[in-house]
Parts: sequence; structure tokens; C-alpha cells
Amino acid sequence: MMLKRTLSDCQEFLAGDQTVLRELLHPTKHAVKLGYSLAHGTLAAGQRSKWHVLTSSEVYYFIAGHGMFTIDGEACSVNAGSMIYVPPGGKQSLENTGTTDVEFLCLVDPAWRLEDEAVLE
Repeated sequence: MMLKRTLSDCQEFLAGDQTVLRELLHPTKHAVKLGYSLAHGTLAAGQRSKWHVLTSSEVYYFIAGHGMFTIDGEACSVNAGSMIYVPPGGKQSLENTGTTDVEFLCLVDPAWRLEDEAVLE
């Protein structure tokens, strides 16, 4: 069975880290057999996500904008085409250093669960 979704199919919500997310794919919400979840996110110009940690690993793929991503005190710049891997338990934050939204996809493995995330501020 094919599953097709678009961003307009997904309700926008404010995540605990203060990024705006749309959950594209989650195994508990869609008829799919997989162990990860996939979300689309944005962070407005001049904003920073709250420091947080997950027990899951994450892969961020940046679609648009410019920012600084910090994991456990190590910072690097990100822009369209950048990919960041966050290991389980990595203390992380994203800062938008540009003049437009930072836009990204985030794959969480195993699939994101509220009880697996701790917002630290």
C-alpha cells in the first residue's frame, strides 16, 4: 500500500523545544511498518530552539536558511544541503542566524515519543 502525504496534510504545532513542526510520518499514527518518525520543521529568524535531549538518535537535513547547530558544546554552521547526526542523549540546540526561516527535515530513530525527550530550559 502506498502512503502519500504533503505538508498541507499535516497539522502544524509548537514543539517543546520551540520549533514549529509538522509530523509527516509516524508508525503509531500511520499504517506503516517502520521504526522511525519523520517531521518537517521551521525556526524563525533570530530564534533559538530550547536545549533538549532525546533518548533516540536524530538526523536533521536542512532545506533552507542559515543557522548554528550545537551538540554537547560542539557548534557548526548549517544551511541548505547540510545534514547533522545527533546521537542518543546529545544535548542540542539550533539557532537561526539568518534573516529567513531555517527549514529542515528531522528523522528520529526509534520513532519520537514524548517520554523520550527532555527540554532542559
